[in-house]
Amino acid sequence: MTMEHINVNPEAFRRAVYALREGGVIAYPTEGVYGLGCDPQNATAVTRLLSLKHRGASRGLILIAASLDQLEPYIEPLTKEQIKKIEQTEEVVTWIVPARPGLSTLIRGDHATVAVRVTRNLQAKELCLQFGGALISTSANLKDQPPAMDNIEVYNIFEDKIDYILPGRVGGLNKPSMIKDLLTDKILRA
Repeated sequence: MTMEHINVNPEAFRRAVYALREGGVIAYPTEGVYGLGCDPQNATAVTRLLSLKHRGASRGLILIAASLDQLEPYIEPLTKEQIKKIEQTEEVVTWIVPARPGLSTLIRGDHATVAVRVTRNLQAKELCLQFGGALISTSANLKDQPPAMDNIEVYNIFEDKIDYILPGRVGGLNKPSMIKDLLTDKILRA
């Protein structure tokens, strides 16, 4: 994958990654909606992201990554069958998987599990690749409000309270991703 295929200026990715590494909160397109994200290993950034959304930590947050390898620091090791299920699912799915012991409650909430997705959005994937790891990904909205679908809506909601908005287009879902439990196959959000 090259940035020419993504149709976003390389400088935009550089600025987004810089903001992430400096502990910032950014917005970026995902498969269905614009997402808010930060470095999951920076507790101050995660706390700030939750505050911006007016949301508590008890529900937990989603982690996105360019590959399953980027999620390894956050999840229990998966079986070959579980990896195959994730990799061969055609729908865009956020999976609920067992969290690695010691994973911050800011990320997993009040659960022993964590929500993860290998993103199919080319811009989000490139962002994870350039950042060098997984990112927090939660819809760009205030609690109980509809998610932003483009960078203008993100700005109208958050104005200058976030550090950078990566320009781009969301994928074709027009809603947040499905959430499914990896161990039980139960659909938690259609």
